[in-house]
Amino acid sequence: MAIAAGIGVGVSSSVIPYVFDQLAMARLARATYALFVALLPATATVIGVVVLRQLPTAVDLAGIGLVMAGVALHRQAA
Repeated sequence: MAIAAGIGVGVSSSVIPYVFDQLAMARLARATYALFVALLPATATVIGVVVLRQLPTAVDLAGIGLVMAGVALHRQAA
């Protein structure tokens, strides 16, 4: 039973997200995909606060903000 649970966790946490990530990368514009990837830390933080009641520190929030700002300010070379 434990092996089945381990396989289920492995597929759910690795294989499924990877497949959806590859599908999104193939179908979305580069800027849109980059924005979605940049929002992942913020989304994970919101889930952590709501579901797990884990409050981020000021350093955590600053890091999330820097990642989002870096993606927002990045411009592709001409």
